[in-house]
Amino acid sequence: MIRIDHLDHLVLTVVSIEQSGDFYARVLGMGVETFGEGRKALAFGNQKINLHRAGHESSPRPNGRRRARPTCASSAPLRWMTSSLT
Repeated sequence: MIRIDHLDHLVLTVVSIEQSGDFYARVLGMGVETFGEGRKALAFGNQKINLHRAGHESSPRPNGRRRARPTCASSAPLRWMTSSLT
């Protein structure tokens, strides 16, 4: 059995990263942080929501891996962190 420890992050696909960051910061008090090669995330507590721009989900990252391919804006892939495989 796989045991889930916590959610590492989820990815929210949005039309505008700048407008989305502004909304979540202004209305919900989330922090907007920059990481990696200028990527953006919303931070609250010890959680994080990575923001991807709609239409650019499959662009390669600096490490050569490709991002997931949501079908439309507002899709949200999840990344779970596990402690064990039993």
